[in-house]
Amino acid sequence: MTTAKITNPSIVLQLDGLTKKIGGKAIVDGLSFDIAKGEVVGLLGPNGAGKTTTMRMIVGLIGMTEGDVRICGQSIRTSFEQAIRHVGGIIENPEFYPYMSGYDNLKQYQRMTAGVTDARIAEVTKLVGMQDALGKKVKAYSLGMRQRLGIAQALLHEPKLLILDEPTNGLDPAGIKEMREYLKQIAEAEGIAILVSSHLLSEIELMCSRVIVIQEGKLVTVRSLGEAESTKQKVLSISMQVGNAGQALEVINRMEGIMAAQSDSFTNKITFELQQDQIPGLVASLAAEGVAIYRIEEVRATLEEEFMKLTGGNRIA
Repeated sequence: MTTAKITNPSIVLQLDGLTKKIGGKAIVDGLSFDIAKGEVVGLLGPNGAGKTTTMRMIVGLIGMTEGDVRICGQSIRTSFEQAIRHVGGIIENPEFYPYMSGYDNLKQYQRMTAGVTDARIAEVTKLVGMQDALGKKVKAYSLGMRQRLGIAQALLHEPKLLILDEPTNGLDPAGIKEMREYLKQIAEAEGIAILVSSHLLSEIELMCSRVIVIQEGKLVTVRSLGEAESTKQKVLSISMQVGNAGQALEVINRMEGIMAAQSDSFTNKITFELQQDQIPGLVASLAAEGVAIYRIEEVRATLEEEFMKLTGGNRIA
């Protein structure tokens, strides 16, 4: 058994220079990142970026050419059984016996997996909201119910890492919202690290704490989502709608530290950059000059806009 290279006990998944070459071409090229306990992390990239190939290597469905994957400190390359016991996953669509009930499908998995109890079956089916549908045959399930049953099965052996390739594929808006909430709940309740790929960037933005963007098999960026800034010195891009844009611009230009102020006299909107702790003083100054303020909002690039910039506008999948 290989010794664990892991240094932070909260780190569940580590990719270290992961590479896959086919016919001399690198499909995945030196990919390195890690995921901690309780995180939901999105894996994004254009068509052919190597997302599914990366996930297949993580779970051992295909071999790696170079590098390594460590799960809870154990190497997929040299200690496969010790590493893979910590993993649950759905790559593409979950498959079940359609003529059997959801419960019987889970019991079949229980017979093949040591340590799975009836209490655990009850626990995970409640966690994913399937307890009232377990008696129905799987062939009568909707796609969303099949996806939830797949996640329940993946959770039975209490994995530390959950790998999900396009879990919302084919779901309607209500099903997508349900899946998003279940995954966030699972990460919090079970403390599981979740790596999920999706082509729905708006959902990834709502579901994940971080995103990892790859292109042509290489890491492009790792970005945190929804993090609250701990400092008042954060620089914001602000759009402000006022009663008189020209008057407001004069006030703003007299203040120090406000950058790139521009006004639109037709819409009476002003855009500018300033530090977060300057906002109260600016509002007070405008009010003192009799400038009516109707709206103040932060202008932020969406995940989709940032993705397009990073990947040159390539389609995602």
